[in-house]
Amino acid sequence: MKITLPQADGTLAAYSLREAAAFEPAAPGAPLNRIAYSAAHVVADARAAVDPWLQCAIDWDATIAYRRRLWRLGLGVAEAMDTAQRGMGLDWPTSLELIRRSIEAARDVPGAFLASGCGTDHLAPDAARGIDDVIRAYEEQMAAIERLGGRLIVMASRALARVAQGPDDYVRVYDRVLRQAREPVILHWLGDMFDPALAGYWGSRDTGAAMATALAVIAAHAGKVDGIKISLLDKDQEIAMRRRLPPGVRMYTGDDFNYAELIAGDGVGDAPAQRHSDALLGIFDAIAPAASAALAALARGDEARFHAILAPTVPLSRHIFRAPTRFYKTGVVFMAWLNGHQDHFVMVGGQQSTRSLPHFAELFRLADAAGLLEQPALAVQRMRTLLALHGVEA
Repeated sequence: MKITLPQADGTLAAYSLREAAAFEPAAPGAPLNRIAYSAAHVVADARAAVDPWLQCAIDWDATIAYRRRLWRLGLGVAEAMDTAQRGMGLDWPTSLELIRRSIEAARDVPGAFLASGCGTDHLAPDAARGIDDVIRAYEEQMAAIERLGGRLIVMASRALARVAQGPDDYVRVYDRVLRQAREPVILHWLGDMFDPALAGYWGSRDTGAAMATALAVIAAHAGKVDGIKISLLDKDQEIAMRRRLPPGVRMYTGDDFNYAELIAGDGVGDAPAQRHSDALLGIFDAIAPAASAALAALARGDEARFHAILAPTVPLSRHIFRAPTRFYKTGVVFMAWLNGHQDHFVMVGGQQSTRSLPHFAELFRLADAAGLLEQPALAVQRMRTLLALHGVEA
């Protein structure tokens, strides 16, 4: 099967597809030796009569169907996170409705696990007058999610990053939040490559100093912290922090560049949870069949197979998450469309426009190289549709 694709220099070249890979995914509820959350995207309602830059319309059936797919593959769902365009098109009322629907859907799927993003995004950063406003915003979302029976992922706050005067303000906010949590939460440290408004989080632009503040917060509330997810795209910093976590507190990698080696681990650390990273990854949405099969192999003790499956996915992930990294969501949704998990390539906020045609063409090639074009004929048909919309007949 062949298709003509644009190159980075604007020229066109014929490309021959490989066969789709035959992955052996983990079964729902199957015992794995890593916890793996996929931060799942939302499917926009392409037929809604809304202004996409200003209003949010979701295709609920397709969105929940995608979560059911992730659960069938043995992955957990990290709901209403940045992959779902949280704070980047997906507002808080729609996020809460998404969380409610996902919690209800999970009850029908044996072995399904779910945690939901709790933030302050209903408080505009420039409307926050001080730390107390941030605390109240967190408390409002915490209460709403816990009323639904949801587990919390405490997301980084743009409002807190704006009003905090230093590390002590972060300690104060997280102290209040963690004391009130009904059950252990996952903390979320998102680097400014994902969201420029979060620069200097934890009170310092120096990563070592910021990490020291986060670790102090965790140590003071270790019983209320299941783990911390960090997305700094720096494996050495993640490993250094992982080794300093209290026993029983997990590191959830958010490193979409180096996830394979971080999940496999290095065996170094005083406690089991310090020797490897678990996962809370946006890329697992796009590579779900491969991620599931790799984790199943790792659970069987076949680390060589684990790496063999994931190695071809890393160039794809690095391409999807290339700078500007915050536009990675476009590549995730593009993959879902190519593979037939939604019937259009339209995104909340119109963010399908954030990447170029050569970017999509290279993504197509890398997805094929990783064996992740699940229905090659359909993927070719849809890629040709995109090319035609850009004036390229292939």
